[in-house]
Amino acid sequence: MSLTLKSGFSFDYDNLYGEGKVTEAELKSYEEDLKKAHEAMKVMREKGFIKAHLSKDGEPEKVLFSQLPYVEEGHLNSPKSLAHLKELTDHVKNNVDAVVSLGIGGSYLGNKVLFDVYCGDFWNAMSDEERGGFPKIYFSGQNIDPRRTGDLIRHLKKLADFSVSHKKRKGKILLLVISKSGGTLDTMSNFMVIYDALQKYENAEIEVVAVTDPNEEKKTLLKQLAADKGWPTYAVPDGVGGRFSIFCDVGLTMAACVGMDIQAFLDGAKDMDKACQNDDIWQNPAMLNAALKFAALKKHGRNIEVMMPYGDYLKSVSEWYIQLMAESLGKQEDRDGRKVYYGRTPLVAVGTTDMHSQTQQHQEGTLDKVVQFIKVAKWENDLTIPNVFPDVKKLADISGVTMGEALEVARQSNADALQSNHRFNACFTLPELTPYHLGELLYMLAMSVAYEGELANVDAFNQPGVEAYKRIMGPKLQALKAGK
Repeated sequence: MSLTLKSGFSFDYDNLYGEGKVTEAELKSYEEDLKKAHEAMKVMREKGFIKAHLSKDGEPEKVLFSQLPYVEEGHLNSPKSLAHLKELTDHVKNNVDAVVSLGIGGSYLGNKVLFDVYCGDFWNAMSDEERGGFPKIYFSGQNIDPRRTGDLIRHLKKLADFSVSHKKRKGKILLLVISKSGGTLDTMSNFMVIYDALQKYENAEIEVVAVTDPNEEKKTLLKQLAADKGWPTYAVPDGVGGRFSIFCDVGLTMAACVGMDIQAFLDGAKDMDKACQNDDIWQNPAMLNAALKFAALKKHGRNIEVMMPYGDYLKSVSEWYIQLMAESLGKQEDRDGRKVYYGRTPLVAVGTTDMHSQTQQHQEGTLDKVVQFIKVAKWENDLTIPNVFPDVKKLADISGVTMGEALEVARQSNADALQSNHRFNACFTLPELTPYHLGELLYMLAMSVAYEGELANVDAFNQPGVEAYKRIMGPKLQALKAGK
């Protein structure tokens, strides 16, 4: 059983629904709740309103991520904002040697997804011509790690030296600093260390682009710095939490820096949103996915979701999904103030890699998991396994098929084995690994957690647990500084 859209995107739930799994009667028991959840999504789209949702400051706050796929005047993504992104593309192409993306949470995870899927592991090893004139890309600010930050600084200095010796000019390095508050400790500490080191290095020429809250009346620290220093700015808009920000300037600035087709990415999200407006659960991928996972938890105790894409460059999709699910659904209280301790724990796995490590637990461990696969139906430039050693039967037997075909046989074998032992699993299929289909997948997952939040009666758009450690950490840092 599967739900397939016109684009070819599909959700195969055959190993999650039916006898011995989530049953028709179980889904039927949520029928009224699903209708209410769907109505809540309509209100969210039309008015940005979600019941009982407040900002971290306790003020009413709109939820606007569902607006992002629609590029229109007056929207967060508009023709003007896309033209501003095009300015960044035009500036870095054939001009900037390296971009360092500095961010944490959604300001890192979303950007890493776009980089991994579009560029791959060996982007920085390519020549300028092979990269189409686009810069090398590095990430920082996602941890306060002195060793890695020092290594990055030394590497960037070597890049600058190479530019001086081979291009007869200073190395041009752009620091893309992403922080809604403008004062995120992890990001800004890395930024200041790298900025200071490179500013003092004679072979480096430094630029900064700031992505922060656009409020002009009450500027963030980063916004004020940008105004004082003349740095270009992009927006982390109100109403879009970090885990949903891949569809706004936060993620799209990275897409702009590597020449990715931003419009195609947003079009995929937009077409998925239209599919998710269907009030028939069997035609609405996000509602169906949320309902099945919610029922698997409530009726069968499956409180862990293993997100297991088959493909190395999709691992960061799992890591992005970790934040999306954990922050959205891991809640101590429901919206009526009752202690519920709700949430499904997300785990990262990659096929086929983790078939040789985690699968033993998936196959025979505690019956508390749903394994969610992602597969790519058609790989670009697929490679055929050659019959290099015809006299070695075991090796000859695996020759003659493509790597993509072998990958899918492995995934299907894993799915069948899990099913044979009452292990719930499902599969999202992307026809090809393109910006459009990536936009479909990520948006569907974002909308799914919105639906599940309604089913569980928790606020899927706040993260009060994250604020708890921040309140403790600030005074501790001040005490540390005072003791020096």
